Formats: sequence, structure tokens, C-alpha cells
Amino acid sequence: MILANLFAVAIGYRAIQNPGKGPSLPVGMPPVLKKFGIPELLGTLSFGHLLGTGLILGLSNAGVL
Repeated sequence: MILANLFAVAIGYRAIQNPGKGPSLPVGMPPVLKKFGIPELLGTLSFGHLLGTGLILGLSNAGVL
């Protein structure tokens, strides 16, 4: 699940067309992620949870987990 969330954040950072329109995160961010705010974080982590759930369910049905 953690890897799926990190993958989703990496995809979302490149794919979001208008970043920084909402409130920013309350913690210090590196200059590269300056425009990555709360809406971007919530959106990418929601997508990451969907990916992670699909991966976990798919791998468990295949007998890998």
C-alpha cells in the first residue's frame, strides 16, 4: 500500500496541470514540491489507495499473498 501511494504521488506530481490552487501543506516542503498542496495530496493519496487495494486483492486472488 505504501509503494502504491508513493507511485501515485509521483504520477500525480507530473500529471496535475494546475497545482497550488488550494491551501498549502502546513509543513515545510522542498523547493521542488512547493506547489504541492492539500488538494493534490488528497487526490494522489486517494488514487494510491485505489491502486493499492487493487494490487492487494489481485495478488491475494492469484495466490501470491
